[in-house]
Amino acid sequence: MNALASRLNQAQPYALGLFRIVVGLLFACHGAASLFGWLGGAGGSGGTIPGGTWPGWYAAVIQLVAGGLVLLGLCTRGAAFLASGSMAYAYFDVHQSQALFPLQNGGESAALFAWAFVLLVFTGPGALALGALFGARGTAAEGSGSPEEKRATTVAA
Repeated sequence: MNALASRLNQAQPYALGLFRIVVGLLFACHGAASLFGWLGGAGGSGGTIPGGTWPGWYAAVIQLVAGGLVLLGLCTRGAAFLASGSMAYAYFDVHQSQALFPLQNGGESAALFAWAFVLLVFTGPGALALGALFGARGTAAEGSGSPEEKRATTVAA
């Protein structure tokens, strides 16, 4: 069992990096759909959100920019913090008034994105982040963690 745990611990920075990439891509796709009508457009209707419309257009810009930064592993913690806050706002402003639980009020994706980004705020980008190539602060290699995690992140960079 210890050998398995050791291998899983060695893979942790890479699993976190893949998690970050997928979450960032999905979030950026939401922004692109709302701003440019890609992938079905705003709300799946094929349309776009008119420029400057509060809060939808601003949320879409945050989704596109923060999602792209998280995807690439650039300024991950700051972008994730902003993205998490925008999704918490979306959940409580748009969905919570309709029903108590996310399953009832259609807010599952907002709640999941908010918590996924909170995780990235605290863990950092993991492996495979471009920020590590540019010597950016806040990477997993600089944060607290085991020496194995630091070596794996440094090697991945």
